[in-house]
Amino acid sequence: MIIPKESYLSGDSLHYLLLATNNKAKVCEYRSLLQSLPFRLVTLVERGITLEVDEVGESLEENARLKAMLLSGESQLVALADDSGLEVDALGGEPGRLSARYAGEGASDRGRVSHLLSKLKGIPWERRSACFRCVIAVATPDGRLGFCCGECRGLILLEPKGEGGFGYDPIFYLPELDKTMSQLSLEEKNRISHRGQAASGVSRVLAELGL
Repeated sequence: MIIPKESYLSGDSLHYLLLATNNKAKVCEYRSLLQSLPFRLVTLVERGITLEVDEVGESLEENARLKAMLLSGESQLVALADDSGLEVDALGGEPGRLSARYAGEGASDRGRVSHLLSKLKGIPWERRSACFRCVIAVATPDGRLGFCCGECRGLILLEPKGEGGFGYDPIFYLPELDKTMSQLSLEEKNRISHRGQAASGVSRVLAELGL
């Protein structure tokens, strides 16, 4: 069914943009990254949406599209969803799209980090290169869709450092800054991270979708 624009956009310049994630740390980053947009950012919790989307896609792009389109349809709002992953060269690109489930369903961030480090045991420093990738999909209730992507390269440390961030941030080392992602302030992280790079294209995607 095609939904008329006026049914999901407000009458003034301030529209709603649904952040299609239940990850509180990710929501915090997006509120900072997207604060200049003329949209009111709302979350699944704020809209009372409990729909869980299975990430069954074979790529980051597929999972981002799946989440954005299903949750836009459910909410009747423009929805932004992402999928991101850590690609470690010595592991053939693993964990990639399976980053959140690499140590098994329900594993904690600490558990995922420990599992990855165990996989890299004995791998020398010069072979511990890796890339964080993020794909953002923006979908409208009438089925329009746009993408933007970002990436950030670094190295995997032998042990975690830093208290900030989430996920694999404590072991993702940035040589040019001599810090891990976890040791950066939110402002620093947003400037250089894969999610920050992808989010810089959201305004363009919204314009291309006529929003």
